[in-house]
Amino acid sequence: MNILSLISRNNKLFSNDIQNNLSELSDKIENGSFLILGAAGSIGQALSKQIFYRDPKKLHVVDINENNLVELVRDIRSSKGYIRGEFKTFALDIGSIEFDHYINSESHFDYVFNLSALKHVRSESDPFTLMRMINVNILNTIKTVEQSFNLLEAKKYFCVSTDKATNPVNMMGASKRIMEKYLIQLGNKIDISMARFANVAFSDGSLLHGFNQRIQKKQPISAPLDVKRYFVTSNEAGELCLLSGLLGKNREIFFPKLTKELNLISFDQIAKNYLKQLGYEPVICENEDEARRYFENPNNDGKWPCYFFQSDTTGEKDYEEFFTSKENIDFERYENIGVVESKLEFDDDILKYFLLKVDEMKRKKAWKKEEIVDLFNKMIPTFKHYETNKYLDDKM
Repeated sequence: MNILSLISRNNKLFSNDIQNNLSELSDKIENGSFLILGAAGSIGQALSKQIFYRDPKKLHVVDINENNLVELVRDIRSSKGYIRGEFKTFALDIGSIEFDHYINSESHFDYVFNLSALKHVRSESDPFTLMRMINVNILNTIKTVEQSFNLLEAKKYFCVSTDKATNPVNMMGASKRIMEKYLIQLGNKIDISMARFANVAFSDGSLLHGFNQRIQKKQPISAPLDVKRYFVTSNEAGELCLLSGLLGKNREIFFPKLTKELNLISFDQIAKNYLKQLGYEPVICENEDEARRYFENPNNDGKWPCYFFQSDTTGEKDYEEFFTSKENIDFERYENIGVVESKLEFDDDILKYFLLKVDEMKRKKAWKKEEIVDLFNKMIPTFKHYETNKYLDDKM
């Protein structure tokens, strides 16, 4: 599968920026110790391999997904093999007492990379998953930053954000924007950098990853007609995290620069490109039932049913953006990366208020989605959340 061709690109985005800084990157990795949280996701695996292949003194990777950790190890052993330093994996939940005990047992890491996140817009449909989103995207981030400077004596902390944190319209993006606010504040304690990037093509759980599943299970492909996105590969996402984590200054946010290589492309167009690469002719169906029944006809070999629809679900944004008009941007430092130079602006009172309100909801052991939306609106006055009462779980 030629992923670059699918997303209408010819060249890799960050190869030149990696090459231009290769000596500094290699030196920091070879002489450094690394802890990667959320290491078994698509971006986490890409980043883990970027670091492993450059022979660090110590690399520990942590993720709640035991199966993906197993695959990461198999992948690494089958390609690079082994390193001179220590490499260990831990199947742990960052919010657990077991994780805290692990951190207390470790003496030092130079760099802590946090890739853990609830990343799906579909996660905002109910109050229960929304609270878990707050735990994972905000509270666990605050906790691991504090552990990094209090217990691990780390000199740098990196955390992945998202383009959806820029002028957010959904709760997932808003949770990451709130996270960014806390990280800017915590930059008083430890150097912190972040990255916002586009959709990661074929990342776990993504629509494109779902295309693979549909082919394997001989099911129709479904996608929105009116949603266009910028795409990066998982390896490019890992490279952006690596560059930000090792070279980014305190409170800086890296993002892909909009060049001729980074094109907006619609999901339905990618679906058509994908099927053609596999040798199938896309057949457009009028509705879900027609698409599901398509395989009942034995004469449909060489063709694949597709159902494309107008998006009407909560939290979908018409366009992507990586920075706001109020942020200072450095476009000159890198060839294909822009840098948000975050100002030292945070409101201690509102940040304390958020944590108190979340704690109050938890102690009551009862909260409504409307309470969380109101709290997010208070944290982000420009938040443009629009509730349609329709969610991706209602789509094929």
